Amino acid sequence: MTEGTTSAAAEGADTLTRLEQEGEIAADYLEGLLDIADLDGDIDMDVEADRAAVSIISDSGSRDLQKLVGRDGEVLEALQELTRLAVHRETGDRSRLMLDIGGYRAKKRAELSELGAKAAAEVRSTGEPVKMKPMTPFERKVVHDAVKAAGLRSESEGEEPQRFVVVLPA
Repeated sequence: MTEGTTSAAAEGADTLTRLEQEGEIAADYLEGLLDIADLDGDIDMDVEADRAAVSIISDSGSRDLQKLVGRDGEVLEALQELTRLAVHRETGDRSRLMLDIGGYRAKKRAELSELGAKAAAEVRSTGEPVKMKPMTPFERKVVHDAVKAAGLRSESEGEEPQRFVVVLPA
């Protein structure tokens, strides 16, 4: 192993350790929240795409967790920001942690990937750009990834909260 390879491996291990620590802090914060709200749920932690991923899941398929998702994921977004702040308070570093509750984000990711692929197909067949409805940063990222996977490019336009994706011809 060369010195550069050793250094890169150590840096990767440090990053993984830091992300696992973020997940632990987030899990502790969320467990406290579930206790306060008297809601049942298990915490699952992982590292995905260079960010900590924490999920609250329920074996019973409890509708109670839906309260933590809210309409169109609004409560989930707020809880994610609060959880990121809790991690920041403990570590001093900005967190890019992703929170999922009851599989909401996983389901939304699949729907948005399909939407991005359909928009790319429309652009490919018409040769005209397609403007999509306003989306959250998470939603836009998923659509951008789907468009890129389809071999086209996309851009975000507008100002929050009305920022949207435009899918462009090749």
